[in-house]
Amino acid sequence: MLVSAKEMLQKAKAGHYAVGQFNINNLEWTKSILLTAQELKSPVILGVSEGAGKYMAGYKTVVGMVNGMLEELNITVPVAIHLDHGSYEGCLKCVEAGFSSIMFDGSHYPIDENVEKTKELVKIAHDKGMSIEAEVGSIGGEEDGVIGAGECADPNECKAIADLGVDMLAAGIGNIHGKYPDNWAGLSFETLDAVQQKTGDMPLVLHGGTGIPEDMIKKAISLGVAKINVNTECQLSFAAATREYIEAGKDQQGKGFDPRKLLAPGAEAIKATVKEKMELFGSVGKAE
Repeated sequence: MLVSAKEMLQKAKAGHYAVGQFNINNLEWTKSILLTAQELKSPVILGVSEGAGKYMAGYKTVVGMVNGMLEELNITVPVAIHLDHGSYEGCLKCVEAGFSSIMFDGSHYPIDENVEKTKELVKIAHDKGMSIEAEVGSIGGEEDGVIGAGECADPNECKAIADLGVDMLAAGIGNIHGKYPDNWAGLSFETLDAVQQKTGDMPLVLHGGTGIPEDMIKKAISLGVAKINVNTECQLSFAAATREYIEAGKDQQGKGFDPRKLLAPGAEAIKATVKEKMELFGSVGKAE
């Protein structure tokens, strides 16, 4: 059964660990992540970008697939399905489709407009028992056409959004989507600390979890981060394993071209990546 992300993140914040949001792109992604979460007894958040939702034929299709897997695979750990970097319209569609959590990314709007739209969506989400994430300050890089320079969030603006009753807050602290460049300056822990002081018990979200050094991840968790998003790293591991399988000629052996065989190495690679991240984030065993 899908659940809101609210309770799992409150527990994570209080317990000084983080729940991983792993973005799903197809059946293999979803199955690998859910099986790993069940094996490790870890809560998990399945992230769906608007682009991935469209690719998978729509949000209702995604919800149907996830709900089917929860039942068929006997998944008992807490699982939330969460819209990632959603537009206002996208959030409304996911509410209707049966998501258990949404993110409204109003970071590119003036703060007053971000506050206004977030406030409306908080009421809509909470009336449906859903959790909601908001964002202040941009996440660097590009995702689904949204481009950010990685500006650090204004702690006072973070407080204004947090006071609306959102369940989690993504604050830009120099993090970026995709691979981190060699000249990356690192996370701004000064900003993160200031945001936590303004927002209190609010679980904070770290986007762009791929490529951040382990010591920075652990420090971010100590400063209030309770949700960490990972997408690119799963894509990289899936692509590398699939490439190795094909370049070794295994797709030409027997029925190696069968998609169930062709995609199996990539699916196993995703499991390994998710396990590594869950161990790093400290969420293993937290669903027992």
